[in-house]
Amino acid sequence: MNDQPARPRRNSAGLRRDLDLLEVLGSPEAQSAGGLGVVRIAELVGRDKGQVSRTLATLADAGLVARDEHSLGYRLGYQLYALAARTLESQLVREAAPFLRRVVTATHETAHLCVLRGDNVLTLASELSEYAFRGIGWEGVSVAAWRTSSGRVLISDWHEDDLRRWYDLHGHDRAVTGPVSPVARQAEVFAAAPTVEGTPVITDFPSLLHEVERIRARGFATVDEEFELGVVGASAPVFDFRGNIVAAINLSAPKVRLGSHLDEVGALLARISGELTTYLGGTPRSR
Repeated sequence: MNDQPARPRRNSAGLRRDLDLLEVLGSPEAQSAGGLGVVRIAELVGRDKGQVSRTLATLADAGLVARDEHSLGYRLGYQLYALAARTLESQLVREAAPFLRRVVTATHETAHLCVLRGDNVLTLASELSEYAFRGIGWEGVSVAAWRTSSGRVLISDWHEDDLRRWYDLHGHDRAVTGPVSPVARQAEVFAAAPTVEGTPVITDFPSLLHEVERIRARGFATVDEEFELGVVGASAPVFDFRGNIVAAINLSAPKVRLGSHLDEVGALLARISGELTTYLGGTPRSR
């Protein structure tokens, strides 16, 4: 029998000190100031300035903190936010699954959970319908945000100035940056005559603002053949506890099946996404 006391885990004290620095940089003081200098951070954690400086340099190399070259202040880094985003997205996928199944059960169409990744829409998860040709996997496909109902929903809580900057950069992005679904190629199977591409709702910045206001008023967005020929879609927002839009529940289908019921589907998605919002601890916005 070994009577020697168990040795403490190596580096546990160092890890705790690293976490102390991250907690300070996540504090209201640091957030409101846009970062803190080494001296102030050392004061808050009660440690030697040189030691804090060396630790911050190591964390900066890992992307966990970032140093402003002008103010020399430190703030939380991109890698920390990226890790947090992945954790949130994983939780969203798990928690949203039964809500997506409810959409499929009610509509018999494929439902998607979408988020904004960079400046495009990324599909995190799909619940497939019973229709075989809708069996394409959209997970991981990146799509220009303003051309889809989900993208318009995801940017619908942005301030007008942010929308302007975003539109100036991305108002002419291509619709798809991944594989196109076979709906456009097979839509003629369901229609007596070839479908005609619908008129784009968004053609300039004022029309984008008008569409955003419409989404806010109705609680959902719709598209009619703007993304794919012969395809319509609807999306509704999912909010977090701070009232920010973090995801969208989306449904898309051939126009011959869904076109005459698009607003009804939008209202259904708004109700189900509101219930998912509540389940996640958020508060759906009243319309």
